[in-house]
Amino acid sequence: FRSRGHSPHEMIPPFHPHYDVWALAFALAFGYWYADRRLRPVLAPEAPPATTGQKWQWYLAVVALWLVSGWPVHDIGETSLFTVHMVEHMVIALVIPPLMLRGIPRWLADVTIGHPKVARFIRPLAKPVPAFVLFNTTFIAIHWPDLVALMVQGGPPHLLVHAWLFGVSILMWMPVLSPTTAIPRLPPPGQMGYLFAQSLLPTIPASFLTFSTVPLYPVYGDAALAFGLTAVADQTIAGVIMKLGGGLLLWSTIAVIWFRWTKQEREWERLESTLRAS
Repeated sequence: FRSRGHSPHEMIPPFHPHYDVWALAFALAFGYWYADRRLRPVLAPEAPPATTGQKWQWYLAVVALWLVSGWPVHDIGETSLFTVHMVEHMVIALVIPPLMLRGIPRWLADVTIGHPKVARFIRPLAKPVPAFVLFNTTFIAIHWPDLVALMVQGGPPHLLVHAWLFGVSILMWMPVLSPTTAIPRLPPPGQMGYLFAQSLLPTIPASFLTFSTVPLYPVYGDAALAFGLTAVADQTIAGVIMKLGGGLLLWSTIAVIWFRWTKQEREWERLESTLRAS
């Protein structure tokens, strides 16, 4: 879509530094490095350092957080396009948490979220049913027009909602990607069934967004016109992103689990055949 008489410079909000996001991204990046280089030799001297793959995934998560929560993405999503706001939510819920859980080394997970006092609180919430309910209830609620209107005003409400979304998203991914045995994962077939169920419920709000013929978010007004979109077209695209984008991420994870599981099963069968032959 082409803009209606607006240059790209006019469509993008003026630069606004999000110092809170910068500070959080720095804390996560530096804290990870410090834990791996300085704390590991003291707290877990026998544990291996983080692998290259783990480091890449953790730092990619930090970069993704910095990109979607800072200027200009956050500002456009807050003032002009609900589509961009939806992308921000999808990244916070379905991209950053799995990358962080896969990036955290086992020893670090054991002394943080796997610590007995912490795990005692998290474990009941990270079970499949509570995690499913918490995540999907939250994901539907944060796209309710009244809550969206509160969020786009900025300030503490927006920060708190995104922090809550991130927290319940971590819980949602724990049955599949828990990095500590203190909070057990589901077996592979259970993981695939769990993620399949997760891919179904967002269809409901996504359908309302995609097929609605009236604007559902009056708080945005006609701001989308600056980008060549009507308000209805903006929310339609957001609904497609919620359904297809979220489904793609979840089904891609299901496919990875499937291939890894079948590979392990074949290796066990070969090992059993070798033992019987000997």
